Amino acid sequence: MSAQKKKAFQIEAFKHRVVVDPKYAEKTWKILEHAIHEIYNHNASGLSFEELYRNAYNMVLHKFGEKLYSGLVTTMTSHLKEISSSIEAAQGGLFLDELNRKWAEHNKAMQMIRDILMYMDRTFIPNTHKTPVHELGLNLWRDVVIHSSAIQSRLQAILLENVRRERSGEVIDRGLMRSVTKMLMDLGPSVYQDHFEKHFLEVSADFYRLESQDFIESCDCGEYLKKAERRLNEEIERVSHYLDARSEVKITNVVEKEMIENHMHRLVQMENSGLVNMIVDEKYEDLGRMYCLFRRVPNGLVLVRDVMTSYIRDTGKQLVTDPERLKDPVDFVQRLLDLKDKYDKIITSAFSNDKTFQNALNSSFEYFMNLNSRSPEFISLFVDDKLRKGLRGVTEEDVELVLDKVMMLFRYLQEKDVFEKYYKQHLAKRLLSGKTVSEDAERSLIVKLKTECGYQFTSKLEGMFTDMKTSQDTMQGFNARHSADIADGPVLSVQVLTTGSWPTQPITTCNLPAEILGICEKFRNYYLGTHTGRRLSWQTNMGTADLKATFAKGQKHELNVSTYQMCVLMLFNNADRLSYKEIEQLTEIPASDLKRCLQSLACVKGKNVLRKEPMSKDIADTDTFLFNDKFTSKFFKVKIGTVAAQRESEPENQETRQRVEEDRKPQIEAAIVRIMKARRVLDHNNVVAEVTKQLQSRFLPNPVVIKKRIESLIEREFLERDKAFSQKEDSVDNHDDTSSGCFLIIVSNDEFDRKKNYRERNHHLDLDKDMDEARPVSLMISTLLIRSDSSAFASSCRLRNKLPLPDSPCIRRSKTWTSGVDKIHEAFDRSELET
Repeated sequence: MSAQKKKAFQIEAFKHRVVVDPKYAEKTWKILEHAIHEIYNHNASGLSFEELYRNAYNMVLHKFGEKLYSGLVTTMTSHLKEISSSIEAAQGGLFLDELNRKWAEHNKAMQMIRDILMYMDRTFIPNTHKTPVHELGLNLWRDVVIHSSAIQSRLQAILLENVRRERSGEVIDRGLMRSVTKMLMDLGPSVYQDHFEKHFLEVSADFYRLESQDFIESCDCGEYLKKAERRLNEEIERVSHYLDARSEVKITNVVEKEMIENHMHRLVQMENSGLVNMIVDEKYEDLGRMYCLFRRVPNGLVLVRDVMTSYIRDTGKQLVTDPERLKDPVDFVQRLLDLKDKYDKIITSAFSNDKTFQNALNSSFEYFMNLNSRSPEFISLFVDDKLRKGLRGVTEEDVELVLDKVMMLFRYLQEKDVFEKYYKQHLAKRLLSGKTVSEDAERSLIVKLKTECGYQFTSKLEGMFTDMKTSQDTMQGFNARHSADIADGPVLSVQVLTTGSWPTQPITTCNLPAEILGICEKFRNYYLGTHTGRRLSWQTNMGTADLKATFAKGQKHELNVSTYQMCVLMLFNNADRLSYKEIEQLTEIPASDLKRCLQSLACVKGKNVLRKEPMSKDIADTDTFLFNDKFTSKFFKVKIGTVAAQRESEPENQETRQRVEEDRKPQIEAAIVRIMKARRVLDHNNVVAEVTKQLQSRFLPNPVVIKKRIESLIEREFLERDKAFSQKEDSVDNHDDTSSGCFLIIVSNDEFDRKKNYRERNHHLDLDKDMDEARPVSLMISTLLIRSDSSAFASSCRLRNKLPLPDSPCIRRSKTWTSGVDKIHEAFDRSELET
């Protein structure tokens, strides 16, 4: 039983042989052939598709698939030849309609035939690797109809003519064009490309070549770009309506090449309408159109960028080298800002904020701004003007906007240390004169500078604000201790300043009035009593004073003057007439300062509280001065002279430059030593490159100067030449290392490390820090003087003077350093003390 269960169940074939009618295949094919004819003749409604399918199925099943397939090819070919003749007979505009109608009928017939022959399509055709029925119908249509010489050339000509008519502004049947081109695409990519697209692109190139030539001769640049853009958009639209999507890139390339690339140099440089004129006239729409079109062609944007860069550099160079523009530093910087705003707007609105254009703009500004060596000074003067009065009543957001624009120009400066030098001077005058609009704005700018250049750049500037705050506390203590002593005398206001943080001022002599010396001495005793190891020294060139003056008929005015002017005016309480020599002898004011002082008191209309004999604009040693009791003014308070920052004269500018160059030397030396400590052995050219890289955030050091500093360090035994290269050095000693690329190898001196370690252990100083941190301290005093009513200048006098303090303890120690201390530090500290 179990054996029977395990026996497999099998279906066996019929034992007897099935006999097929020899004429079966022929009869069945006649039925199917008749059905195909009826389908092509639009009589398919009377056919039984189920019966036809069964017949086709049986023919394949009985191995007559080949007869069925070959009969299908023959029958379809016969009908397509009739269709081809019908299409060829179509006249004029009916040609495309007839072709499209016959194509639609053929597709419908193919669908029905495919349904009837579905079994053959699924079994016989894959096994014999023949073409499927539907694809067979497409191939036969292509070979019989489309490849017909009469139809092929006519179809191509009509399609291209319709495109030409549409380009000329005529309306065509886009739906019909879409059907015909889709037919070509359905027949295969090669059919569409060979029978239409290739010729379409060639004709289009010729069309746009001629049209662009006509446009370039008759239109300006802006109008030409509009037409080119319109043509480009038309072609893109044409593709979307009735061409293959893959044709878009090809036809747009044709338009771009013929209408833009072939004429882009002429367009950009077109007279009275090219790129430069668009920039000058601020034609943002035309510039944006040029950017969009030129970005489509190779090197198009490069050309636009180069022309724009050249123009910006030329105009910028004219601005910074124009002597008339340089007369007003504030206007000079404002024009730079306006120029930058203009180009920024162009790049943002017209050039899609392209980073390459932004970089080109930055490079251009950096180029021409550094052509003028006074750019750092002018930017500082612009800031000074804004922070004195230009930002008064302006909102906080607008203040930040102005400061951001200033920082933008600051970034272009290569000599940032020169800007620091001037900015420190101007900031000092603003703080000491109390003329700053907003302390918050001052601190905001310092924060921006700190973010841009680091802590070292702004440490002294921040120290200036710290000194001003400390001065207030010092004055509160002084007034509290001496309130009874100074109740009837001058009121003193003192600013204690760290010399290392504030600009170095020359110590000038000036004989202060006797009434002031008493209160000054009291403050000196108070300050030295609370601070040990310091020395006070007045710097009267920075002071200001308020004087109450009585003129004829009892008319009184309050005069705001400098300390020098106060000293001169107070002399006329005891004399009606004084010669220049007498004033110079009594005040001991330096001659140059005294002449400027007397000129402002006697030669300025509306502020001439003194009279000069003989009357002239210049001050001579033989002049005599008298008190002008007829002085009148509609204002009670009269300001004579000012501490406001002014543009330096050429000699002053040269002197500042020399000071900057001297300040750079220790920075270069410190950078060299830092590099050699890290690298130990390095050739000359690499030392120059590394030093330039480290210092470029502050200034670009001259390779010749770097070479001299290296030689100085070698002489002071901080560096030494590699002995292995000494022979090679000797052979090139007669040449300039910096230009000939000599084999100079610099080795960090081991003795230097020993000395530096000794210094750090004993003095807590780091070579990598600026020696300016160990500078002396200075002090600013303001005094209020009370005079008797019988004097011409009476009631009150406010005086501000700058007093350097003695050396700090670390500086004093530097004087007693032994030979074991680093020579470079001794040199730095000695130069600071001498200064």
